Amino acid sequence: MTPNFSRAELTCKCGCDRMEIPLEFVLMLERVRARVGFPMRISSGYRCPDYNARISSTGRDGPHTKAAVDVAVSGKDALQVLLAALREGFTGIGVQQKGTGRFIHLDRRADPTIWSYA
Repeated sequence: MTPNFSRAELTCKCGCDRMEIPLEFVLMLERVRARVGFPMRISSGYRCPDYNARISSTGRDGPHTKAAVDVAVSGKDALQVLLAALREGFTGIGVQQKGTGRFIHLDRRADPTIWSYA
């Protein structure tokens, strides 16, 4: 798909083989990757509405059903991803930096928002 992100890592994990994230969004991720200078592992990319409804409180139309990713990252690398994402125009940023499974969620939304997961 792009030099640093494959279609496979962005495809829905339910087995439906859907991946409907726009190329423009993936190119934004590429620019974040270029800014941080280290690999960014996508722990969750596109989710079909059925899968998203099963695993997320956002139901059938959450951000992952359009264009959103979770980047598996922690510590100082998480801060670098967060800062680069802001510079590249991501406006929906969720921060999970407690326990195992740490990540930064990235999407674009009309009302800029940052949040932490409980």
